[in-house]
Amino acid sequence: MRANFYDFKARSLQGGEIDFSDYKGQVVLVVNTASRCGFTPQYEGLEELYRKYKSTGLVVLGFPCNQFGNQEPGTADEIAEGCLINYGVSFQLFEKVAVNGANTHPVFQYLKHEMPGLLGGVIKWNFTKFLIARDGIPVKRFAPITKPEKIEPDILKLL
Repeated sequence: MRANFYDFKARSLQGGEIDFSDYKGQVVLVVNTASRCGFTPQYEGLEELYRKYKSTGLVVLGFPCNQFGNQEPGTADEIAEGCLINYGVSFQLFEKVAVNGANTHPVFQYLKHEMPGLLGGVIKWNFTKFLIARDGIPVKRFAPITKPEKIEPDILKLL
């Protein structure tokens, strides 16, 4: 049987394990994030999308990553505090993960396999985004430079 997004789990920023099957039937936007990146202001746009569409089935999941320019060096508490204070983030954040290399988190192995992108299965930088349909199948990958508001039409097609 083919893998599905709902087959995976990850640890929340608070340390509890979250089973992605909890998101069945929802549209999911997965983003690898960083607090000290030129794209960090995208947290604001991601939060805006989340607040606007969460009642109709959108979930945004942020995965802090420190693999690009050491731009997410903080602890879980520092990451959570910075996201809340600076951007009002209320969507789910997870523990720091690797998105490339030998220690790549399984969900990013899956997403890169399903949506390899221009670099053939490598994530180029922070704020790469993956849009997953209600059936748990990834449908689109967005480059770090793609601002959250540019993704809105694609989200609306799935909602």
